This record gives sequence, structure tokens and C-alpha cells, in this order.
Amino acid sequence: MWIDDHEWWLGVVSFTPPRTAGSGLYVGAMWLWHDVDHLAFHVDAVRTDPKPFRTEDQFTPLALDLSRQAAANVTALREKFPALPDVIRYLTSRPVRRGFLWDSFDAEIAAALTGDPATARYHFERVLREDPLAPWMVQAQEKARGLHVIAPDLDAVTAWVTRAVGSCRSKLGLDPVTLAKS
Repeated sequence: MWIDDHEWWLGVVSFTPPRTAGSGLYVGAMWLWHDVDHLAFHVDAVRTDPKPFRTEDQFTPLALDLSRQAAANVTALREKFPALPDVIRYLTSRPVRRGFLWDSFDAEIAAALTGDPATARYHFERVLREDPLAPWMVQAQEKARGLHVIAPDLDAVTAWVTRAVGSCRSKLGLDPVTLAKS
């Protein structure tokens, strides 16, 4: 596991081992406003089929190739999301997919962070229309309800995101940061 820390988001690289000796690759971005205690892949996950380990001679070039792919994917994430406005444009421009609660959840936060409460509310309402089939969905909808109320207040949304990111960083054992306004 390796992380590329950008204060309020992470590039996450997991060299996922298959059930037998070897390694695979999974790379994506994690939005720390989710405030969870585990690493997650919220966007742009790239998965590579596992490469089996048989011998050092056989596996060494495969491992080098996986590391090169990981570096290229992290570079692509850095180029795609150099600043908050780029993330916001990405999240709010994606087509809405029914059953993908986190897409709308992330877009709602992004829109609220740009001072666009109408778009934020649209995405909040999409989150609330999902059938809460699991406890995590109920929790996400509770957060969405709270954010729906504060969406018109950019300072309140920024404070909420700052608290969530700080809490998530703490839960993940990451150094605290002072979030810069982008």
C-alpha cells in the first residue's frame, strides 16, 4: 500500500496480492471528506490483473512493470486533480448514475464548496432518493440532509469539509494539515 497525500485527497496505490504469491495493482483517488478510518477508492480506480509469483527471475520484471504502471497512474491523478476547482469540475460534470450514491454525494460537496447551492441541492436530493439498503447508506443520507441545510453557506460547508478531512486524516494516522483555499 502506498499513498500520495494531497491534504484533502489521496492517491491510493494498492499492490493487491492474489490468493497465491504475487501481486496485482489498484490505483485511485480518495476524498478525505468521507471521514472514514480506512483507505478507499472513490474515483478513477485502475485495476490490473494479478501477476503470479513463481520465481524471482520471472516475477522481477512483472513487479517493475506494476511499479511503473502505479507511477503513471498516480501522475495521471495528479494531472487530473491539481486543485480543488479541477476536482469540482470533474465531480459535477459526471453523468448521474442511479445506484451510485457516492457519485452524487461527492458532487454535492463539490458544488457546495464552489458556492453553487442549486447544484449541490440537486445532488443532495439524488442521495436522498436512493433506497437506504445498508447502514452506511443511512449514514450517508444523514450527512446529506445536514449538508443540504448548510449548502447556501459557503463558510459553513468549508468548515464542515475541513472538520471531516481533519478527522479522516487523524483516523488514517496522517499528519494534520491546514487546508489551503484553492
